Amino acid sequence: MFSSVLSLATRSAGASVRTGFAARSSLMRSFASEAQDPRLTEERFSDTADVVIVGGGPAGLSAAIRLKQLAQESGKDLRVCLFEKGGEVGAHILSGAVFEPTALNELIPDWKAKGAPLNTPVTSDHMYFMTDNNKFPLPLPSTLDNHGNYIISLGNLTRWLGEQAEELGVEIYPGFAASEVLYDETGTGIRGIATNDVGIGKDGKPKDNFQRGMEFRARATLISEGCHGSLSKQLIRNFDLRKDAQPQTYGIGLKEIWEIDPAKHELGKVVHASGFPLSNDTYGGSFMYHGENNTVSLGLVVGLDYENPYLSPYKEFQRMKLHPLFREVLEGGRCVMYGARALNEGGIQSLPKLHFPGGMLLGCSAGFLNMAKIKGSHTAMKSGMLAAESVFEVLDQESPIEEGAEDTQPPRDFSLYADKVRKSWLWDELYAIRNVRPGFSHLGGLAGMVWAGTTLMVTGGAEPFTLPHPGPDHAHLKPAKDCQPIEYPKADGVLTFDLLENLMRSGTNHEHDQPSHLTLKNANVPVDVNLRVYGGPEARFCPAGVYEFVDVDPASPEPLTKAEREFGKRLQINAQNCLHCKTCDIKDPSQNINWVVPEGGGGPAYTNS
Repeated sequence: MFSSVLSLATRSAGASVRTGFAARSSLMRSFASEAQDPRLTEERFSDTADVVIVGGGPAGLSAAIRLKQLAQESGKDLRVCLFEKGGEVGAHILSGAVFEPTALNELIPDWKAKGAPLNTPVTSDHMYFMTDNNKFPLPLPSTLDNHGNYIISLGNLTRWLGEQAEELGVEIYPGFAASEVLYDETGTGIRGIATNDVGIGKDGKPKDNFQRGMEFRARATLISEGCHGSLSKQLIRNFDLRKDAQPQTYGIGLKEIWEIDPAKHELGKVVHASGFPLSNDTYGGSFMYHGENNTVSLGLVVGLDYENPYLSPYKEFQRMKLHPLFREVLEGGRCVMYGARALNEGGIQSLPKLHFPGGMLLGCSAGFLNMAKIKGSHTAMKSGMLAAESVFEVLDQESPIEEGAEDTQPPRDFSLYADKVRKSWLWDELYAIRNVRPGFSHLGGLAGMVWAGTTLMVTGGAEPFTLPHPGPDHAHLKPAKDCQPIEYPKADGVLTFDLLENLMRSGTNHEHDQPSHLTLKNANVPVDVNLRVYGGPEARFCPAGVYEFVDVDPASPEPLTKAEREFGKRLQINAQNCLHCKTCDIKDPSQNINWVVPEGGGGPAYTNS
């Protein structure tokens, strides 16, 4: 990816401010001896592109590739710039993953010849209902028939897509976190994005290595930053994109990769299960995929509409591994990676309006995951391709803007993107499974499974109605006094692990001396509401040990809220642990936590994920 950074550093366009990082560095001041804050005295580096894409996942990269393909076919030149907050493309990508190549076949038909890392075809599918110690085979719904699919590392596939994009001329900037939307003069449309300032200490003051962020203005801005991203939240709120949509509902997916005894490895085997360890009123399921090099990927998805504040998704996952279905495979092996992320489960009725003046929402930023298939990569890729085709059609009708010239047109209308989605197989696929997830919410576990089987295997989604989702996930949490505490087995260090021990396997790292990217709207709420009423659920729903209620001395002279003195507890936020899963922003019953991007390059560093 260094070619893109070099391109940005050396790109020049006459009078425009485009001398890259070298010019920006020359603006840096030795502000230690100056009274003025450099954030107020220094201008941000500014550049322009035809298209700016936020997020280097399957959706964003597919959009970038498709744009360049269309430009080459028509003999046009489009500057496409993609920003990825991870230290490299693929660093923040976590998935099961069984991959359906439908969209890849359309995007890069010769992917096999080009060396796409799809090396393990699925050889068998198994589905079970688990009790505490037993398993019972279940009929396999068509959505989980993986004939023709592949067990892959989605991170490796994403890295490969990044290489394909760069070969086509896409400029990719890993380690740059888009933190701000640039609005037009009226505030009714967007003109691009800005990256965050870096080199700011925990105290909020610039350090010696301070650098201002960059502004990138574009004719089209594509937001593909993943599930519940910080810019997506802002755009959905500011443009009221959920006006005609159901609330989005989410799950948290927890995953480990194990190297196992070769005698136990069955290359290409796929296992899905429901039931244990989750209670009947908690939506979710487990998986185990036998991939390359004697590895298995296993994990648990827990619906974030669960009610009991004592539930810990991480500890449920650890308990899951004690079931014979998993234990017998894992014994004698070793865990080599751990990670977690939130995922969209709401389906078609939870899709927001997909476009706004100047841009569009792609992939999981919109919520295209097919929960009945437990797959979202192929749908994300298709949404990116459709967005790219929409952008190209709009921009192709315009005269090119000379390099360095100002774009004087109003923010463009990309409403044809929604039309393209509705006319595609993507819409048909999501429409057919629209009643599966809300069926569980309304009927509970066993009845929900029967309903899911009916809609998937009998009616095929032809019901003359669409079930609603019963409200946002955070609103489902019950007060602690109305719920039973859950006893979890102690980690044994062999099959099950303490959270902080496992967290090291994620490669998570952040610059320690920076402001917390996990912000509280009201500092009184964690103890006075969340601890008092809900028993402090943030200490359990976070899969990375970020939130911790620690003892304080009520007689201490340090500033404490009234509730902190009463309880003798305060909330400590260990932001350096964060896996960027966004669960806290979603599940906090008070909606008091706001997740924003940290300095670019921080977070997990998933390998073979």
